[in-house]
This record gives sequence, C-alpha cells and structure tokens, in this order.
Amino acid sequence: MTLHDALKATPRLPLDEDDGPVFEAPWQARVFAMTLQAHEAGMFEWTEWAETLGAELAGDGDGSGQTPGYYDHWLSAFEKILHAKGVAGAGQLGELRQAWDEAAKATPHGAPIELKR
Repeated sequence: MTLHDALKATPRLPLDEDDGPVFEAPWQARVFAMTLQAHEAGMFEWTEWAETLGAELAGDGDGSGQTPGYYDHWLSAFEKILHAKGVAGAGQLGELRQAWDEAAKATPHGAPIELKR
C-alpha cells in the first residue's frame, strides 16, 4: 500500500482538492507527521492505525456539545496505539500532554514553547 493509498483509506481524513491532508494548526501537522514516522519505523501497520482512529472517531457526537475536533481524535488514537504497542505508558503521555499545555499557556504569543525537564 502506498502512502497515498493509506491516506485515502484513513477514516474521515480531511483532504484538499489534490488529496493532501488539511491542517488548521501547526500541532495537527506535527502529530500527523509523527504518526507517519511511527508507522514507517514499523511500530504499527496502517490498518491497525485506521482501526484505532476509526474506533476513536466512533465516539464522536456524544451529545455533550463538546465534540473534539478531528485531530484531537487523531492525537488520542496516536497515544492509544503507542501505549498498546508498549512504546510509551499512558501516564507518560498524560504527563507530557499536561506539561505541554502548561508551557503553552505560560508562553507569550510568538515565543517558542519550552518544556522544563
């Protein structure tokens, strides 16, 4: 399966007129690229990824009015597959997400976000 075929088979992936992925924010492109790199490194098959993402998207529209965006689902699915494959523990990913959120909120607009170690 080529990358183009894999992307076309990805559940509900927003594509432009040239079948390229569409992003609304830089973080979306980054998590997309990390997912592709993890797949290309052999961490998971694309069919596994599509199933994981599809399951995540299936929970969309719970009536709460707080429906996550497509790439929020993508990020959650990426975290789940990394955890399932033993690449990172759920606690590690949660702590990293929290640290990133705090650093982003504390960073002045236009300045690079830096995580404290």
